[in-house]
Amino acid sequence: MPVQLAAAENPLASESHQTSAGTIYLDNLATSAVDPRVLEAMLPFFSERFGNAASKTHSYGLVAAEALETARAQVARLVGAPSPQEVVFTSGATEANNLAIKGVIEFQGTRPCHVVTCVTEHRAVLDCCRSLEKKGVRFTYLPVDAYGRIDPDQLRDAIGEQTILISIMAANNEIGTVQPLATIGQIAKEKEVLWHCDAAQAAGKIPLDVDDLGIDLLSISAHKMYGPKGQGALFARRKHPRVRMAPQLEGGGQERGLRSGTVNVPGAVGLGKACEICATEMAAGEAERVRAMRDRLYHGLLAGMVTEVTLNGHVEHRLPGCLNVSLHDLDGAALIIALRDIALSSGAACTSGASEPSHVLRAIGRDDTLAFGSLRFGVGRFNTECEMDLAARRVVAEANRL
Repeated sequence: MPVQLAAAENPLASESHQTSAGTIYLDNLATSAVDPRVLEAMLPFFSERFGNAASKTHSYGLVAAEALETARAQVARLVGAPSPQEVVFTSGATEANNLAIKGVIEFQGTRPCHVVTCVTEHRAVLDCCRSLEKKGVRFTYLPVDAYGRIDPDQLRDAIGEQTILISIMAANNEIGTVQPLATIGQIAKEKEVLWHCDAAQAAGKIPLDVDDLGIDLLSISAHKMYGPKGQGALFARRKHPRVRMAPQLEGGGQERGLRSGTVNVPGAVGLGKACEICATEMAAGEAERVRAMRDRLYHGLLAGMVTEVTLNGHVEHRLPGCLNVSLHDLDGAALIIALRDIALSSGAACTSGASEPSHVLRAIGRDDTLAFGSLRFGVGRFNTECEMDLAARRVVAEANRL
């Protein structure tokens, strides 16, 4: 079992896990609470250890610089990076995605470029691709099957002489489907094409090793893994092959010149500590515990629901804490409004106010009615079995009423 903090140490891990407003939090795919151990690690760097890591002429700067390198090593260990120097700190996974895709393309200069990606990628990737299309870069958007997985043969066939990059996410942010990562890596190496993987949802939840999987660029986000918002990192391979990128921010030359600007030391420290804890908790069985709670919630919904329930995403190859279902003949938004005591969503947080149905659910074949009737539950570290039972009863009661 994973390490559990006492209630006095961790107010989030109470039996009911409800806020002062009485809300059960089941939107961990949108963002997760900062683990108290992460907060504890960060706090000194807001006060007595407040130095600029680029100021190497005094102890304040040296302490901050040392903390950055410790954090860099913690991130590297979580994802199996050969060297901590391959980790570039960013403001989040969105910036990391943009740096990876735009950086690799722009480094090519005027050379014609082709990129293979997928229709169910996060908007941080898709919008980046659309922007580059306007500049003449060619993109192939692979379809997915009914579970949200690409066909490796279609990926192999899509790669041509001008293809320099594959950008396929590790796990989908809406339905939780995990892609065939090792196979993608094999194809990338076989075709001598770089592979960028958006692992914002997967990092810290499932094992990821960039060497074993053949990943050349990997984006992660702290706030999806119990770290602070506004902090992320990009793994960029330095050998076999060496990834070359054009920086998207220029200035003081921080982060090996790939990401200028004063580094957010408290944020980087928080990300590093979050990575360290995730590695420990995964080894201690956190994924199995979270998966069991997710399944308990799902079976609770099935047991009492009058309307038909359709599971969205892969049954087996799925993030432990992700449950996305479509309720037939029901408006998911209306149900969410009725469930004020449960924090959940109908899709990605960045598009929660959109009037269009989810592009991910459309891609796996859901019609607009089922897409609008979807609910996304994100089960996490600080949830309890008691909450799963209570949430299932509340959702069933409101759905049947509506």
